[in-house]
Amino acid sequence: MAIPLSPSVMLATAMHAQPGVYAALLGSGVSTGAGVPTGWGIVEELVRRVAAQEGAEAEAEAVADAEAWWTARFDERLGYSALLRKLAPTSATRQAILEGFFEQNAEGEVEPIRPSRAHEALAQLVKRGVVRVIVTTNFDRLTERALHAAGVEPQVISRPSAVVGMRPLAHAPATVIKLHGDYKDTDSLNTDEELASYPEAWTALLQQILDEYGLLVSGWSADWDTALVAEIEKVPGRRYPMYWDSRSSRGENAQRLLAVRGGFVIEAPDADTLFAGLLANLETLDRLAEPPLTTAMAVARVKRFLPDPVKRIDLHDLVMDRLGPIRQVALEQGSYNPQIGEPQTAKSVLDAYRAATEPLLPLVAVGVFHDDGSHADLWVRLLQHALNVRQRPGGTFHEPMWALQHLPAQLLFFTMAAAAQASGDQSLLIRLATQPTWRSPFNSREPAPAGAVLHPSFVVDPEMVNRLPRDEGESTKGWRYASSHYLRKVLRPILRTVIDEASIEQVMDDIEYRLGLIQWADRNSRQRYPYVGEFMLGDRWVDDEVPMAEARLREELQHADATGPWPRVLSSEWDEALAKYRAGVAEYRQRWS
Repeated sequence: MAIPLSPSVMLATAMHAQPGVYAALLGSGVSTGAGVPTGWGIVEELVRRVAAQEGAEAEAEAVADAEAWWTARFDERLGYSALLRKLAPTSATRQAILEGFFEQNAEGEVEPIRPSRAHEALAQLVKRGVVRVIVTTNFDRLTERALHAAGVEPQVISRPSAVVGMRPLAHAPATVIKLHGDYKDTDSLNTDEELASYPEAWTALLQQILDEYGLLVSGWSADWDTALVAEIEKVPGRRYPMYWDSRSSRGENAQRLLAVRGGFVIEAPDADTLFAGLLANLETLDRLAEPPLTTAMAVARVKRFLPDPVKRIDLHDLVMDRLGPIRQVALEQGSYNPQIGEPQTAKSVLDAYRAATEPLLPLVAVGVFHDDGSHADLWVRLLQHALNVRQRPGGTFHEPMWALQHLPAQLLFFTMAAAAQASGDQSLLIRLATQPTWRSPFNSREPAPAGAVLHPSFVVDPEMVNRLPRDEGESTKGWRYASSHYLRKVLRPILRTVIDEASIEQVMDDIEYRLGLIQWADRNSRQRYPYVGEFMLGDRWVDDEVPMAEARLREELQHADATGPWPRVLSSEWDEALAKYRAGVAEYRQRWS
């Protein structure tokens, strides 16, 4: 037997193909996620207030069973309309009683209740043009507040008299039609008599919407609103179907309306899930429909996603998806190539890894540099995924070839570390060096941190670098710190996007110095030597006694808070730690001279 297609998939596909042809019909169930009670919830609370004035015993009975207490006390069936009519005979009095259910008290001050996830997701649907008409039976202003927060200025029609002067639905960016009025109005509709029929202006507008638009119904049970049920039955809908959430469509009236309009039920436990799921489905379809992003377009998206908490998943997917080509190159290159020592072969392999990684590097450079710390976990997780690209080799393998599987991770690591150093985010620099780890399959030691695994000389063999073909005009003399030089040469064009040219060498010197210092300061580390890199060159020392990178760190530490990232790494005796590390650097510098 064929499996039917999910109505949620059908609706998202239809909305994506024809934006703006579906209207949303909202009932009180949409606002419950924000803390606004349903109509029956208001009834129960009002009954409790009435009973409480007769004594604690009466109140307890009303709380236990509001309907039973009301029927026994007043000899009539309890209902929203009857209760309001008895409590407040005029619309002005009803407005005053109901207002308290749509505002909350915060530290003695009355504030509007905040929109729910459903309202916020619906506002995003409106912002993207998928939904442009919202019909609601709710008195609250949560829909309008969510739209304003999303940057959408809707026309709000809460009185039939406003229909005459309204902008045509097709011309307005968004229209909110409040059939029963606003809780601030004294002429809102509440009782059976008020809800039995609508003024002619309302019916004409509803007939247009019901005829020209499909309907997405949520949080409305169709149990109380006689006039609205009648209007839907009059216009069965010939163009687009009706979709209704499973929670509020269980009643007899709802089932009848679904049958009349050939509607579908979307399984959803609440409005939050319904609208958030619909938005996610539409965003998935967006990605499928989009052409491949250029690097410039992707960088622009990173800048747009960074400050928007709603776009955290989009930012995650944008950067993580670019690991796919890196994994593919690692599989294609494998771990065995006996000709890897040949200059042209080594260059082709290095170029393959670089080409797969370079589309991601500008994204992380801009992302890390402009991040306020909100996405630090993403950058650390991204580096961990890149480290995991290097897998246990099968059969015979060539050590330098296998090590090159970590070249993408190394390029990512130093790009992010440089951006963090340039932006002053020392906490992220230290996290990138210490938290992602990798364990060699050929030893039983604890996993090594990224800062140690991705040492320049551990990934690209220095002798291999010095045998590579040189660019035109480049010296053929071997570089003293070849792996460090190669890394800087590759990353310089990327780093120019966030760091001025004159500062790149200093930033890279500082990174190499500080990464070695992290390992040196770690008592559990097996690494007892500094990073070997161009920060050791003779022109990078003060009077040939102190590395300039150390002098810069000392300047920072003298003004740093005791609880800052580097004091935590080096402990309170940071002066002594730096002196010991300098001795190690001097020793290894002498060996490489």
